[in-house]
This record gives sequence, structure tokens and C-alpha cells, in this order.
Amino acid sequence: MNSTLPTADTIIEALFKEFDEIRYVAIYKNDELVFQQRGETENTSSGETDTYEELLVNPTLLKLASQRGNIDCGGLNHLIVGYSIFHQLVKAIPKGHISICLQPSSDLNHLPTQIFAFLKARFEDALFKA
Repeated sequence: MNSTLPTADTIIEALFKEFDEIRYVAIYKNDELVFQQRGETENTSSGETDTYEELLVNPTLLKLASQRGNIDCGGLNHLIVGYSIFHQLVKAIPKGHISICLQPSSDLNHLPTQIFAFLKARFEDALFKA
């Protein structure tokens, strides 16, 4: 039996195929960053700033919010950062995080739950286990 886990690229492609609202996905795990933007996306940020966001900003935001969430909020599930031209959905995973950029018109009450349920069902071993 082949126990090879899917690659980050495979996970990203599956997300693009399943959810039209997703503009960009980054997976940072075990000190490796893989990110991809959906083709033909308007109002995008540069690849260089995306790299800094994934290596510096998102881990810092997750650490701060996790520290607060662990005090008396039952922990942190995920963050949604609302920029002017898109929303960034960020979730900690063992040894890293996953970051998903969503269209500004996305349903933020339901879409994150749908995305995380999809990831858990299809890629739990690759993403959510150490």
C-alpha cells in the first residue's frame, strides 16, 4: 500500500477546482512555503509581498490570536483578515499554516467552514497531522 501524502500543489489544485471563490492558496509546513494564485485574478498582490505575508505576517497573527484564544476563548479556529480587495483566511496546521485568499464577495459565514470540512475530508493526514 502506498502511503505517500499528497503534495501542497495537489491540495492547492483541489481547492481551486472545488471553490471558485478562492483566488490564492499558500501552505507553509515544515519550513517549506508553496503558494499559487488562480490564473486571471484581478487586483492581486505581488509574489514578493505574498512571501513576506506567509513567512512573517500570518505566523505572527496566528501566534497572537492563539495566545489570546487560549486564555479563555477555547482556542483559535481560524482568522479572517479583511483587506480592501480580498479576504485572507488563515488557519494554523501542525508545523505551519494554510492561507487562503477569497473573493471580496465571498460568504464569510459559511465558506470557511465548507473549505475546512473539504480539507479535513480529503487531506487530513497531509495537513492536520504532525
